[in-house]
Amino acid sequence: MGEIDGGIEDAAVDGMEISPGLIVKLLLLGAVVAAVPLSFVWVKGDAVRYRKLVWVTLFLTFDLIVFGAFTRLTDSGLGCPDWPGCYGKADPLTAAKEIRAAEALNPHGPVTMTKATIEMIHRYLAMAVGALILALAAMAWVKRRELRASPWPATLLFVLVCIQGAFGAWTVTLRLMPIIVTIHLLLGMTLLGALAWLAARERYFITHAVGALAGLHGATILGLVLLTAQIALGGWVSTNYAALACPDLPLCQAQVVPPMDFKEGFSLWRDLGRTNGGALLQASALTAMHWSHRLGALIVFLYLGWLGSKALTLERLHGVVPQHNIGRWLLWALTAQIVLGLGVVQFGHPIAIATLHNACAALLVGVMVVMLSRTRAK
Repeated sequence: MGEIDGGIEDAAVDGMEISPGLIVKLLLLGAVVAAVPLSFVWVKGDAVRYRKLVWVTLFLTFDLIVFGAFTRLTDSGLGCPDWPGCYGKADPLTAAKEIRAAEALNPHGPVTMTKATIEMIHRYLAMAVGALILALAAMAWVKRRELRASPWPATLLFVLVCIQGAFGAWTVTLRLMPIIVTIHLLLGMTLLGALAWLAARERYFITHAVGALAGLHGATILGLVLLTAQIALGGWVSTNYAALACPDLPLCQAQVVPPMDFKEGFSLWRDLGRTNGGALLQASALTAMHWSHRLGALIVFLYLGWLGSKALTLERLHGVVPQHNIGRWLLWALTAQIVLGLGVVQFGHPIAIATLHNACAALLVGVMVVMLSRTRAK
């Protein structure tokens, strides 16, 4: 389950220091990755640069979340068992000797060249997103009079991405501790939602929806809370490798309520695959996680299905054009998410479907945040 076996990786990185040269190389790599979207933003004039930078950063943050899911699902989270580099190097090719040695000692362990490459690409993309958000905050302050908006939201975004980076480091140094990985996921979704809020508050984006959803503000907040709780449950299932604890549909182990251990299943501060006491985590604990996620999926599906239908009706009454109808987007994304979730179980947790399931969860967050912004549109 991605655990460190025999302390091989621990020994390989024990006492390894983070050199200034490594930090400089990684920052340069992150800057190179960020330079491509930044150059795209700078093509247009000043009037639209900030708006374009928000949207480009939102898009790349979505990509980062999806690639982070792929990294987790391919067991690549410890492909480089140190942080921020890979065996003290800035890229896996330079660290090939150490990676091959670790792989030879533990062929079934978490360190391989492929996994190390996946993990480092994820880190480069994360650094690029951090650089874009830094640029966004800087532009918000420099152009604050022209933008006629407070620069503090963009500044708080930079603080959030720094916190997210810290949890990314702890994900590695604490050896995929489930609570850390789950918080890392939730912070990524929070960052995506915050960027979606900035994008959705642009006047041109909400003109067609002003007033249509004014009565759904409280209902939308509740929907976003339920969705966040369900994503947390899904992250908990994934980080504990409990996706196939219930391998059948629609029942779980041929029962409506199978034997479950909720106490150990939802014990938060523990190592991967272990109980608080250090014993191996039993199947009944994994079943409790998976069963809870299924129950949560049913609740969220029913509630967001109602909310999307209500929004669709109101927007039609107000003459909102179909492409701007957020209720329609919510219903489509919700349906896709349920189908993908069923596909994960039905087809034995294939990586492609599981990754799309994570991507659709991120899409739902964005859609719900846009809906929330429209319920407050003036």
